[in-house]
Amino acid sequence: MRHAPIAKALPTLNRERLRALLAPHSLAVVNANDIPTTNSDGSTALVPNSDLFYLTSVEQEQTILLLAPDACDEKLREILFIRETSELLAQWEGHKLTKDEARAVSGIARVEWLEQFPQIFRQLMSEMENAYLNSNDHARATVEVESRDARFVRETQRQFPLHTYRRLAPLLRTLRLVKSEHEIALLERACAITRDSYERVARFVRPGVNECEIEAEFAHEYIRQRGKFSYQPIIASGKNACVLHYLANDQPCNSGDLLLLDVGASYANYNADVTRTLPVNGKFSRRQRQVYDAVLRGLRQCTDALVPGKKPRDWQKEAEAFMEKELLALGLLKPRDIKKQDPDKPALKKFFMHGVGHPLGLDVHDVMAPGVPMAPGWVMTVEPGIYLPDEGFAVRLEDDILITAHGNVNLTRDIPIEASDIEALMAGRGEKARR
Repeated sequence: MRHAPIAKALPTLNRERLRALLAPHSLAVVNANDIPTTNSDGSTALVPNSDLFYLTSVEQEQTILLLAPDACDEKLREILFIRETSELLAQWEGHKLTKDEARAVSGIARVEWLEQFPQIFRQLMSEMENAYLNSNDHARATVEVESRDARFVRETQRQFPLHTYRRLAPLLRTLRLVKSEHEIALLERACAITRDSYERVARFVRPGVNECEIEAEFAHEYIRQRGKFSYQPIIASGKNACVLHYLANDQPCNSGDLLLLDVGASYANYNADVTRTLPVNGKFSRRQRQVYDAVLRGLRQCTDALVPGKKPRDWQKEAEAFMEKELLALGLLKPRDIKKQDPDKPALKKFFMHGVGHPLGLDVHDVMAPGVPMAPGWVMTVEPGIYLPDEGFAVRLEDDILITAHGNVNLTRDIPIEASDIEALMAGRGEKARR
């Protein structure tokens, strides 16, 4: 693993919280992800299964967690299964966890080699009535390739057709929404790396530089600090910023353009998600500043509106009302546009067409149960924007906000966001610019 070790108290606490939600006489199983293939005999690096990592802090392929809190034999109540290594495997793929190392990482006392799983699983299924099996239940997921979890569900139901099967995902998304102190500390670390990268880039950007060169500056800072990209970075200059998921990152940045940077660092698989918009030549034009300040006011209103007990869909409606007022003030909308609009297709969607934010954590678009009100411990992004393709630019700003019972905490507060602070940073002025 690239990151520093995580205290085993974190996955231990997470398993305790999950066990409390399981029905009596139940077991639960979570599998590692498959290693994605590319072409020919190629493959990419393993993307850890977020649920498995949440419960074990293990990032190794083929790992399985088995929980059976009511098992008669206490030694069967919590078991981690890992891949057994060999001299050949070590030579070709490198070091794999030993049993002692897996215990130290996960806090799980009993660790077995993977080959022991079928026998122990059958023994426990013979004793248990319910099986909680996992799946990707994210509402916006596009599932085209059968996952390791999906194959396991199919085979388990074939072998044990008379058990009661339950979905593990709803329990885990309920738990993962509320971040513990350990998790918040990891998110703060990801945000700190992101801060350093934005300050590095702000000093680097100038007319003529290519978007890909800017991406390289982010990569340098992330890797140097033992992190990685949370997601494919968006480095969008000029009109490119009006493409919401612009990923080409291959165009020159011209004087007079705005540069939209939607880039975040991941540390220990916990993700930052931050957007800033910079003037390529270091100075906002009058028009750019008008739009920028409107988006910034919207961001602050939306941040203040994040309160426990409010449902995300109601927050989205409030955000749209905030941005509608800003669009009216900018002259982009007229009162008559509002009066004659289709309620299902609000006029503001021409300029602000996406959601105002989402949960953040082990996944960038973290798990969330539909209709559940926000609560202390949630971390939400706040990301209003205004997109003006006819004028050749867009502004989006995004912060990461921890909701608490006593007010919000901006985890990205150290990343300059005021237009004047950005101009000062790009000019090499100010304390932040000299760090």
